[in-house]
Amino acid sequence: MPMDNFIFAQCILYFLAFVFGFIAIVPLSENTEDFHGKCLLFTRGMWQNENITVSKQRFIIEEWGPQSSCSFITAVGIASLVLSAVQAWRLLFFICKGHDDSIFNAFLNLLISTLVVFAVFLSSTIVSVGFNLWCDAITEGGSMPSSCEDLQDTDLELGLDNSAFYDQFAIAQFGLWAAWLTWLGITVMAFLKVYHNYRQEDLVDSLIHEKEFLLGRSSRRCSDVVDEKSGMI
Repeated sequence: MPMDNFIFAQCILYFLAFVFGFIAIVPLSENTEDFHGKCLLFTRGMWQNENITVSKQRFIIEEWGPQSSCSFITAVGIASLVLSAVQAWRLLFFICKGHDDSIFNAFLNLLISTLVVFAVFLSSTIVSVGFNLWCDAITEGGSMPSSCEDLQDTDLELGLDNSAFYDQFAIAQFGLWAAWLTWLGITVMAFLKVYHNYRQEDLVDSLIHEKEFLLGRSSRRCSDVVDEKSGMI
């Protein structure tokens, strides 16, 4: 693949990572606002009758999920968003100016991409597992007649807005997993770039060595000819 096309492909992947990161961050921020800063992930609770005489049930929160989970996911999403935007802009500048990354920058990009892939994968897993536990709690492991999606239309009487939690986390999961796949592609391309630079550096070293070898042979031949002429004289 020509280098310009390679850089353009990287630029497209960074742009997609930015888009998917944005798709994940927006619903997560909305959910944090709707739940007044409480973390829905890994939240435990159960349905209980309001009193003995009334059969109406109410969902009781036993323990809210750790705030660190939601904070970590948001931080990773923002970092992915900012980093992908910066990298996309930088590569677009390279395309316009005809520049290319140095060997050190290519290796640094590989390290950063690998770190982001791991962080986004961890965030995606936390969201998927944590949200499934929340859905298991409000549906009592699927024994409720209503699904997790249906229950977002039911007022859980928790003193917060739960009217869109399912849609918010469904979109967030899609954004995070799509971002992870995109960053995985970015990491693969970064590895190929480093490998290409390594092979190119080896080729340059070989050419320099061959040039020095040929120049050395040429100089020895010249000195031999001069010695022969001197001997004849």
